[in-house]
Amino acid sequence: MRLQGKHIVITGASKGLGRALAERFASEGARLAICARSPKPLEEVRLALVERGCYVIAVPCDVSDSQQTKAFAETVLQTWGHVDVLVNNASRLGPRVPMVEYPLNEWDEVIQTNVHGMFFLTRLFVPAMMARGSGSVINVSSSVGKAGRKHWGAYAVSKFALEGFTQVLAEEMKPFNVRVNAVNPGPMATAMRHAAYPQEDPAALRTPDQVTDVFIYLASDDGKGISGQSFDAATYISNPQVRP
Repeated sequence: MRLQGKHIVITGASKGLGRALAERFASEGARLAICARSPKPLEEVRLALVERGCYVIAVPCDVSDSQQTKAFAETVLQTWGHVDVLVNNASRLGPRVPMVEYPLNEWDEVIQTNVHGMFFLTRLFVPAMMARGSGSVINVSSSVGKAGRKHWGAYAVSKFALEGFTQVLAEEMKPFNVRVNAVNPGPMATAMRHAAYPQEDPAALRTPDQVTDVFIYLASDDGKGISGQSFDAATYISNPQVRP
C-alpha cells in the first residue's frame, strides 16, 4: 500500500471527487482528516471509512470561513502533530452567466471558497510540513482555469488563481522539500458537473473514482521531486508514464 501510515487532509470530502479520494486513499493505507460543509453526509463518509478499518478525523467545516478552518486545523494538528498531504478539493461552482450579469454576492462566495479557502488551509498545514522537510500539497484545478470559456465567471477566475497559487507556493517550498502541484480531474459524473451541464448524459463521463490514480502518485513517494506542475488526469490515465 503506497500511502501506508501517511496523514492526509481532504477538503470537500462528503461527495464527488473528495469522497472518491478519501475511499481510494484509505484503501492505500492512509489515515484521513476530512471536512465538508454538511455534517450529515460527512458523517456518512466517516462511518463508511471506519467500517473499512481506516482511522478518520471528520470535522464539519466551511473552508470559506477562516475561523472554521482554524478550528479544523487545530483539531488535526493536536491529534497528529503534522500532515503529510493536503488536498485542497472543496469548491463552489456559482452561476453560469455572463460576467456583466454575475451577482456580486455569488462572486464573493465562489472566490471566498475556492481561493481564500485554499489559502486558509495551506497556511495552517504547510508550516508543519516545512518543519519536517517533507510534504505534498495537491490543489484541484479545472480546464477552465487554463483556458477561459464564456459563462464560467468566478469559478474559472478562481481556478486560474489556483494555478498561480500552486506555482508561487511550489517555488517557495523548494528549500523545504514540500511538493505543490495542481490536478485537473476533467469531466466527471458529479453533482457539480450536472449543475453546469444539466443536459449531459452522466453515463458518458468518468466517475470520480476513475481519476484518482494521479492523486495517489502525487501523494505517495512515487511523486518525489515533482513540484510546480499542473497535471491533467485524463492524460495520466491514458499513459501514467507521461509527466507534464
